[in-house]
Amino acid sequence: MNGGRGPELLGLEPGMVVQELGWDEDTDQSLRDLIMDTIDSDMVEDAIEAVDAVVLWWRDDDGDLTDGLVDAMTDLAAGGWIWVLTPKVGRTGHVSPSDILEAVTTAGLALTTQANVSAQWQAHRVVRPKASVRR
Repeated sequence: MNGGRGPELLGLEPGMVVQELGWDEDTDQSLRDLIMDTIDSDMVEDAIEAVDAVVLWWRDDDGDLTDGLVDAMTDLAAGGWIWVLTPKVGRTGHVSPSDILEAVTTAGLALTTQANVSAQWQAHRVVRPKASVRR
């Protein structure tokens, strides 16, 4: 990650509550540290309140991404978003863009942005469709 732009690219700000799901030994610790420095707090695993964003580390062998996205929405605030972080092309556990799009669509969500956030991981921003956020 160059110059700590990962959290900036992810739209995170101090005071946000960010839930982290799918952590494992292969996750990018420097990116995790930058995220926590940016929000000025630790990321939470088991949320006790609605979260502003979810960081979902996902690999090809983690199971059904649709189920992972549905689980990630459990504690997500109405205007919040999910960043699905997947290994880049050529890395162990890479998830194809078509599989990501299919899972997002099946979960009733929308894929909005992709960002390169580290040497090993790319991020895909997933949101609820605008019509479902309005009340």
